[in-house]
Amino acid sequence: MFERIPSPLVLGSGSASRAALLEAAGLTFETDPAGIDEAAIRKVITRAEGTNLSDVADVLARAKAETVSERHPGALVIGADQVLACGDELFEKPGNMEEARRTLLALQGRTHQLHSAVALAREGDVNWGYVETVDLSMRALTPEFIGRYLAAAGERVLQSVGAYQFEGLGVHLFEEIRGDYFSILGLPLLALLAQLRREAGPKR
Repeated sequence: MFERIPSPLVLGSGSASRAALLEAAGLTFETDPAGIDEAAIRKVITRAEGTNLSDVADVLARAKAETVSERHPGALVIGADQVLACGDELFEKPGNMEEARRTLLALQGRTHQLHSAVALAREGDVNWGYVETVDLSMRALTPEFIGRYLAAAGERVLQSVGAYQFEGLGVHLFEEIRGDYFSILGLPLLALLAQLRREAGPKR
């Protein structure tokens, strides 16, 4: 690696997309999914008065980083989460293809927000966090088009909170995006890499 990056480094997520982003950036790390009850945490956060929907992603990313860092003494742990908001509604990953179809029907012709959060923790304490929000405008889609898209994309769409994978066939669903591409894929990579360089300290 041509830049100093802290080690050992752990990704506290089971996301294949996030792991691929880190690997492509040349980082050496191990993976240990946090295994926290995300649904329960979401309910608590969203019930709190004055909560912004971006706070949900932030709190979950921090919780993952804290939890995993307690299992890896001495390691720097990356926690990450992403939530999709359309208006006042939060969307979760579809559990099956019918739920994916309903998600796309709800999002088509509208602009929604992806809030992507990342946090770093050591020894159970978060020392940095960041949230990036991207606006995505989906084209007006007919039920027939959505059906053809889901048939072509297959069950991989179930890995995405919006029932699309932007880096693949899902890009055909959109007419405009405003924001960071890496954050759409689930990780504000540029901000994370900048912080990792700061964590490593000056070159010697």
